[in-house]
Amino acid sequence: MNVLLEGLSRICLTGVKLRDMIYRRGWLKTRRLTRPVISVGNLSVGGTGKTPMVILMAKTLLAAGHRPCILTRGYRRRGGKGPIVLDPDAGLIFDPRKVGDEPAALARALPNVPIIVYGDRFRAGKIGERDFRATVHLLDDGFQHLALHRDLDVVLLDVTRLSSDLAVLPAGRLREPFSALQRAHWVMLTRTELGDVGELQARVQAVNPLARIFRCSTKFAGLVEARSRLAEPLENLLPRKVWAFCGVGNPDAFFADLRSWGFRVAGEGVFPDHHAYGRPDLDNISALSRSAGAEAILTTEKDLMNLPANWNAPVPLFACCIETEVEERMEFEQALLTEVESAAAQRAT
Repeated sequence: MNVLLEGLSRICLTGVKLRDMIYRRGWLKTRRLTRPVISVGNLSVGGTGKTPMVILMAKTLLAAGHRPCILTRGYRRRGGKGPIVLDPDAGLIFDPRKVGDEPAALARALPNVPIIVYGDRFRAGKIGERDFRATVHLLDDGFQHLALHRDLDVVLLDVTRLSSDLAVLPAGRLREPFSALQRAHWVMLTRTELGDVGELQARVQAVNPLARIFRCSTKFAGLVEARSRLAEPLENLLPRKVWAFCGVGNPDAFFADLRSWGFRVAGEGVFPDHHAYGRPDLDNISALSRSAGAEAILTTEKDLMNLPANWNAPVPLFACCIETEVEERMEFEQALLTEVESAAAQRAT
């Protein structure tokens, strides 16, 4: 099986290199938007903390007086192939099954930021500039989207991932080889609270010594009760036995964080990333949480988006709210604003 996977990985790697060459030689065009573009992406398939990073960048730009617009493809959305505009002025709660769970989560966290869900990120950006007077674009999951020019390429790497994950799909989790980091301007090492950054940082510096490296940890930001969406004090749950489940890219990191935050985790359930929960899943969660003697169930905000609104959980259900905390926070914020202002000035000349 390993030989087969390695063979398939070589085929995938050949395709990745061919695509990169086609763009470098100009056989496929890279288009430019009028306003600066910051790409926030991964080398791997999900699970690095990309959505909290987009939220942090958007809030930083808003605080500085910018009008950011988020461009995203809306993975697994069911709202057709055309553009979906999540307009902050509409005051709506967007259905994650139509727009995608990540765009819906971004819309909740950033009520003042327009989000354009569309596979063609260039046309999405044009909508943001025309209809919302966007001054800067955040290209969500954009490192492999070579069709759109970006002024700042930010790549997230999870320090908890084993070196065996650093192979190209399907043998590992990488969409393209580690050497692709040569294109990155910044590298964000995430979940530093759970792992050692030394080895991964050294590998990044060996591939791209010019890349700016920041260190990030996952910070607990509160609990939300599933039905009311009201905040729940942490101290109310810490004495209770909880059962936790998630459908995210790195479930082990979620469970490890829960324990580091003091929760008494009696059992765990893992589902595929972006999983839309159906009745068999809910029955399974109910049965497992009961058998574990759980007094509450914990999940992520993204998973809460993918649960049926009318589900009557056997015990109180809560979502953990998290934030990304950059170790070099002030340096990061100033560098982000400087990059945007520099890119805007270049366009003006």
